[in-house]
Amino acid sequence: MAKKLAENLTNLRKEKGLKQTDMALLLKINNRQYQRYESGDSDPKLDTLIALADYFDVSLDYLVGRTDEK
Repeated sequence: MAKKLAENLTNLRKEKGLKQTDMALLLKINNRQYQRYESGDSDPKLDTLIALADYFDVSLDYLVGRTDEK
């Protein structure tokens, strides 16, 4: 899950023209923690996953790589 999640987070963020620091501020976490999400070194908690899916307007299944359908 971590690899596909990391890939999807990176792609979705870049599609919106945002920096990792922008995402960290949005999620109210430190920048290093967000970097760990995108590198696959850490998995977000469920509430963070939900916030990300809502922000990017994608399903949780898409975000974590269970489907290719947004």
